[in-house]
Amino acid sequence: MRLGEVMTRNVEVIGTSAPLIEAAAKMKELDVGLIPICDGEELKGTLTDRDITVRATAAGRNPSKTKVSEIMSTDLAYCFEDQEIGDAVSLMEARQIRRLPILSREKRLVGIVSLGDLAVHSGENEMVGDTLKEVSRPAVPRRKRG
Repeated sequence: MRLGEVMTRNVEVIGTSAPLIEAAAKMKELDVGLIPICDGEELKGTLTDRDITVRATAAGRNPSKTKVSEIMSTDLAYCFEDQEIGDAVSLMEARQIRRLPILSREKRLVGIVSLGDLAVHSGENEMVGDTLKEVSRPAVPRRKRG
């Protein structure tokens, strides 16, 4: 099964110059944990609720003055809409991510696929379960030992 068959289409995006407070409000309104950052139809980055928390809030940055481009993730992981589900699953496992932008071959954003989309639409419950296990594996914590 191809990703274009299971992805969520008509994805809401936000521009690179938008303030974080606008991005956070949009994420709340849409009830999503990731929003693509685009310049026109070109994907420039992604912003997650964790990016906002770790890169902005924890650093004391003002959400009204900090632009999305200052904290967005630019090391993009994505797949193309004509690729097989297994390609997305492998990438999600390798990068430990739960959501993946989907592009056309012209590299325009056409959708997002999440582990939930794969679970509900693909019929590959065992594969999705294994992927969730890999994605959820904790990284080595950076804690001081006492």
